Amino acid sequence: MKNLWRPLIVLTVLATDLPVAAIEMRPPSAEIASALEQGRAAAKDRVPPDRLYAWFGSSEPFEPRGFVMTKLVGLRVLAAHFALRGEQPSDAEVQRILDEPSMLVSVTIFGDGPAFAVDSYLVLVQGDRIVKPQSVRFDGRAQRTSVWPRAPAYQAKVLASFPYTDFDSHAPTKISVFPRAGGEVTFDLDFSAIP
Repeated sequence: MKNLWRPLIVLTVLATDLPVAAIEMRPPSAEIASALEQGRAAAKDRVPPDRLYAWFGSSEPFEPRGFVMTKLVGLRVLAAHFALRGEQPSDAEVQRILDEPSMLVSVTIFGDGPAFAVDSYLVLVQGDRIVKPQSVRFDGRAQRTSVWPRAPAYQAKVLASFPYTDFDSHAPTKISVFPRAGGEVTFDLDFSAIP
């Protein structure tokens, strides 16, 4: 990637009656119930489940963006998927999300060739501290964009998993993605505003 991207955060969080209290490793029962209700309400309003993620980055096409999948966000999405089918998730399915030890970060980046995202890396930067992921996955073959063969011709996802115990859920955080071709894609987030 030849250009250095520095998009501003555009965090989409579904409005709630409860104050957002940062990313929770052990969400209280009231927040769990609220997240499940938000998912059901979104389905009733025909909001697609992927709109319920905690999105960041640019809302413009062909510019980097991503989302954070926390426990409460996961519950919201789970409840919406089930409600769209007229069902409710089981206690075991809810518990599976609550037992998840890691937060997922997914970032879509753009490049010039189908293999541009291979060996990409993603970290969290909190003050002087660099938080390395437990695992990183990337698209081995990027998808063509709708403007192919013009730039940006390809888009790919980079996904990283961070154990909740490894980062400060209240700290201002920079997400940095390092594509193999060089450069850096960064996003500034306020983790205290993400449920």
